[in-house]
Amino acid sequence: KTTKTPRNSKITNASTCSDTRLMEALRVWRASFNLLGFAASRAAAASAGRAHRFHIRCCSPAAAATTKPPQDRRRRSASSSSTSDRDSIRAIRLKKVEELRGKGYEPYAYKWDRTHTTKELQERYTHLENGEVCTEASVSIAGRIVARRAFGKLVFMTIRDDSGTIQLYCEKDSLTEEQFEQLKAFIDVGDILGASGSIKKTEKGELSVYVSFFEILTKSLLPLPDKYHGLTDVDKRYRQRYIDMIANPEVADVFRTRAKVVSEIRKTMESFGFIEVETPVLQGEAGGAEARPFITHHNSLQRDLYLRIATELHLKRMLMQVGGLEKVYEIGRIFRNEGISTRHNPEFTTIEMYEAYSDYESMMNLAEEIVTRCAMATTGKLKIDYQGTEISLERPWRRETMHRLVEEATGVDFNSFGDVESAKNAAKGLLGFKTESSENTSLQACSSVGHVLNEVFETVVESTLVQPTFVLDYPVEISPLAKPHRRYAGLTERFELFVCGREIGNAFSELTDPIDQRSRFENQIKQHNAKRAAMDKVKLDESKGDDEYSYEVSLDEDFLTSLEYGMPPASGMGLGIDRLVMLLTNSASIRDVIAFPVLKLQQ
Repeated sequence: KTTKTPRNSKITNASTCSDTRLMEALRVWRASFNLLGFAASRAAAASAGRAHRFHIRCCSPAAAATTKPPQDRRRRSASSSSTSDRDSIRAIRLKKVEELRGKGYEPYAYKWDRTHTTKELQERYTHLENGEVCTEASVSIAGRIVARRAFGKLVFMTIRDDSGTIQLYCEKDSLTEEQFEQLKAFIDVGDILGASGSIKKTEKGELSVYVSFFEILTKSLLPLPDKYHGLTDVDKRYRQRYIDMIANPEVADVFRTRAKVVSEIRKTMESFGFIEVETPVLQGEAGGAEARPFITHHNSLQRDLYLRIATELHLKRMLMQVGGLEKVYEIGRIFRNEGISTRHNPEFTTIEMYEAYSDYESMMNLAEEIVTRCAMATTGKLKIDYQGTEISLERPWRRETMHRLVEEATGVDFNSFGDVESAKNAAKGLLGFKTESSENTSLQACSSVGHVLNEVFETVVESTLVQPTFVLDYPVEISPLAKPHRRYAGLTERFELFVCGREIGNAFSELTDPIDQRSRFENQIKQHNAKRAAMDKVKLDESKGDDEYSYEVSLDEDFLTSLEYGMPPASGMGLGIDRLVMLLTNSASIRDVIAFPVLKLQQ
């Protein structure tokens, strides 16, 4: 059978057909049309073949470029058909909106009074027997229609809110004639509906709202993804998260867990006496880390500003107030104009905390406390599964120095090298870099044994640190804000926390000597400029654009001035909240735990 869209605004029997049946008719029509076209083209080709025994194929580059392979044509045809179907459904639903308004109904409501969520109803009335109706119950719910089945005088619909789903049992005898006709003619899967009535458990044991009244709260104009396959296009899932959460309800659970993690972190910090503060996102200097910043321009001030790459330097300023704040933290967004991967997003969320009169040992204990509390709050256990590997968060966690870990993995003790060239030669043999590779260029740019050690650690060791591990005592050359180690020359009191081969946290005993800090910053700038020059020298492919060091680094004179007023002994730590949520939700990509991640432009 075929159906037609009504020609006037009057409701006819044809307008009661669902979108699905209409689109099935459209697909049948298209298929028959394409089949006729195909048959005609084959007949024409056969005729041409009889008239001309020899054929000449044009092989010019232009013709080859414009000729599309059959699979591309099929893909484009399917995409075109999908777009056409979507447009047809939208047109039908827009017509329904007009007809509803013509009959005096507003399809975009202001409010609906709910008495229960679907989960509350499922829990409260689970005791009902099959076929039992609880007439004394008067309930009102609201949510999105995700399934609909009509059987003459009976319509079943499944409604979903943020707590779960429940069935709507809509019987003609329990509704007015006008409402039942509206139910059949105007409600589609995807609409947001408010419904009230009593509670009934069907003969098959399905708890349902026995509907006596309903109202369309929002008329959906676009169709939802196929209920059997959901939304499987990964790029579309990230790009249109609102559809992702409709089609895949479990996605919302990830963001509920994320909210619990942030809440538990705040509870933990408050229990230890920390005060939450806020620092500027727009900064005059991009300090506190070595990363390429985003640059913007303030028109009124006529100056360039940077989106912060860390909250560190301003939080440290908070500690310097005499009689002021001694325990501070901030949960906030950080912005770095760098690469995108399953572990990196240009904007991400961290917590940074600073405590006066403590050292990095205190921060190790606090890191264990925060992560284990979050794990218990979200999973209820300290042994969790991450991508098929069991991770034990039971304390205490392993603590080992960077030098020892590298020596265990490679058999080479980098403490034995007296000059950087010897260390580089050893690293080349260990890492097997080709002379012309970008990795080798990075190694050649290393200006100290400490830098070489770090290159080997990141390449060889980092990915092997699956269970929670504190990596201790980093070289001073790569730790410009950390205090010198009190026992070992050339090292700092710094650690990084790794889980599943990923850095989760970074902390150190804070450098409080203003003269040493200025010298470290100046050396950092020199090292950055040297790496930048080395990269520029070997850059052969101009199409690659700017490399990771193609930005300016400058001194934060105001921070150095503040240090000269005196900062108490302190420790500080930064934890990546996105990566912690990845761990606790078993998410493979950082995009899974950020509601709206940064993506490439659609082609």
